[in-house]
Order: sequence, then structure tokens, then C-alpha cells
Amino acid sequence: MVAQSAAAHHSGAMFDGHKSIALHGTVRLFQWTNPHCWIQLLVPSAAATTEWSIEMGSTSNLYRNGWRSSTLSAGERITVVIHPVRDGTAAGQFVAAAAVDGSSLGRAPARASP
Repeated sequence: MVAQSAAAHHSGAMFDGHKSIALHGTVRLFQWTNPHCWIQLLVPSAAATTEWSIEMGSTSNLYRNGWRSSTLSAGERITVVIHPVRDGTAAGQFVAAAAVDGSSLGRAPARASP
């Protein structure tokens, strides 16, 4: 019963699991915290720079997938693939990430959608 409750702590309904978008930007902040880690990514466009909030898994889940608290640093340029939120705000659920040279950051989780 405990495992079932922990796995269901919140719904992923806000994310559109049928859409994936790639964001190219600069890390403003990498939050290595529970219950979820976050990437704050500054994404430039012709009009302005938009800050995206990208929700990831827990520290233990990310650790098992090759991530560490030092994996990302402020100022680092990366590409992140996300499932965007349905309401169109600048936020999404983490799917995968790559460094500027194209190398994968961590290993993509086996199941990107909750």
C-alpha cells in the first residue's frame, strides 16, 4: 500500500505525453531536490528570452539514470526534450537532454510519462 501511494503522489495529466518539443537554451538553475528535480532553462527567440521550468524525477531516480547534482551548471548550454504542459505555459516534463556536442546527459528514463 505504501508503494502505491508514493507512486501516485500527483497526476501527470498537466503534461501532453503525445507531444515532444526540443528546447535549446542555457541553464539558469539545476535544482537537485526531492520530490522532483528541476531545470530552469533560458530559451532565446527572436522576440525575447523565455524561462522554461522542466520537471524531472526524484534525486534517487535520476541518480540511477546517471545524473548527479553536478551534471548541470548555470550557464551551460543544452538541448532538452520535454512533454509540454497542456495550458501552453513555458513548462514541461523532462524526457531527455544533450550537451552542445550532442552527447546524452544521463540516460533517458525508461518511462518518460507518469
